[in-house]
Amino acid sequence: MNSFITIRRELHKIPETGYREFKTQAFLLDYITQLPQDCLTVEKWETGLFVFVKGTSPEKTIAYRTDIDGLPIKEETNFSFKSEHPGYMHACGHDLHMSIALGLLTKAAANPIKDHLLFLFQPAEEGPGGAERMLQSDQMKKWWPDQMIGLHIAPEYKAGEIATKPGLLFANTSELHIELTGLGGHAAYPHKTKDMIVAGAHLITQLQSIVSRSLDPLDSGVVTIGKLEAGTVGNIIAEKAVLSGTMRTLNPETMTILKSRVEAIAQGIGASFDCEVKAEFNQPYYQVYNDDELVSEFMKFADEAPNVRMIECEKAMTGEDFGYFLKEIPGFMFWLGVESPYGLHHSKLNPNEEAIPIAIDLMWKYLNRD
Repeated sequence: MNSFITIRRELHKIPETGYREFKTQAFLLDYITQLPQDCLTVEKWETGLFVFVKGTSPEKTIAYRTDIDGLPIKEETNFSFKSEHPGYMHACGHDLHMSIALGLLTKAAANPIKDHLLFLFQPAEEGPGGAERMLQSDQMKKWWPDQMIGLHIAPEYKAGEIATKPGLLFANTSELHIELTGLGGHAAYPHKTKDMIVAGAHLITQLQSIVSRSLDPLDSGVVTIGKLEAGTVGNIIAEKAVLSGTMRTLNPETMTILKSRVEAIAQGIGASFDCEVKAEFNQPYYQVYNDDELVSEFMKFADEAPNVRMIECEKAMTGEDFGYFLKEIPGFMFWLGVESPYGLHHSKLNPNEEAIPIAIDLMWKYLNRD
C-alpha cells in the first residue's frame, strides 16, 4: 500500500473540529520532524502549522495549503480505520488533503526545488474559519507567498480526473442563525401566548421570497434553512424557536443584499407576532476566485500530464475559506476526483484513495516544471 494512503488512514482515525486539532497537529509534527531538516523551518500557529522549505535559487515563494479539521458527524462506514472519536468524522476529505500535502513536503524536504515553498496546515476550515486569521499571522507576513495553491476532493469525479476553471470557482457563503422568543403556554389558551412555531413557520416561508423577489433574475443566490428547533410536547405552545441555515451567492455584493433582507424580514416577523427576533450571520467565507493566468497555465500542464484527465468545470455554490487567501494572493484551487457514491459531509463518504498518489505526482511535477 502507498505510504501516504496509510497516513491518510491514520489521520482518518482522529478527526477534530476547528481549533481543537491537538492530536492532528501532534501527528503532523511527529511526521515532519522525521524528514530531512536542512531546508525546513517549522512553526506552530494555533493548532495548525507553517512549514517553510528553502529553495535552491529562489525567485519566488509558492504556498500550498491543506485544511486539517474534521466535522461533528457520526461515521457510518465499515472501515477498519474508522473514526476513534465518537460523533466526529473526516467527512470532507481533509485527511486526504493532509496526506497529499505531506507527500509533497516529503519530496521537497529531500529534494528542494528552485523556489521557496510554504506549506500551510490550516485549522478550522469547517468553522469558525482559519484562513482569514492565518493570513494575519506573523508567520504569513514573514514568508508572504507570491502565489497560493489548494485542492479539494470531489466525489462526483473519478480518480485521475481533476477539474477547475479560470475566475469564480466557489461561492461567497454565510451561516445564518435566528432566534425567536415569545411566550409559551397551554395549547388550549393560544390567546394568552405568543407562538414561536407559527412565527418561525411564517419567517421560513418569507425568507424563501428573498431570492425570487429581491435579487436580479440574472444573479444567483441561495437561502436555506436546514434546521428548526422549537417546542417540547404537542400540547404546549412553544416559547422559543431557533432557525439555522446558510446563504450563498456568486457575488460579494449580493451577500450584502441577502443579509439586509433577512434582517428586515426578521424584524417584520417580530412586529407581526409581537415577539423578539435576533438574526446572526456567522462564518462568512469569501468566494474562491482563481487567477486567470495561473490557473490556465496549470490547466494546460494538467491536460498534458499522464494518468490525469483535465476537466474545465462550472462554478459551484460550495463554500471554502481558501477564498480569503486568493483575495490577497494570486493562485488557484482545483477539484480532485475521488469517485465516492456518497458526497461531501456524508457519514458514509468513501473516497477512492488512489487519488492520493495521483495528486502527489501531478503537483510535484507541476512544482518542478521549467
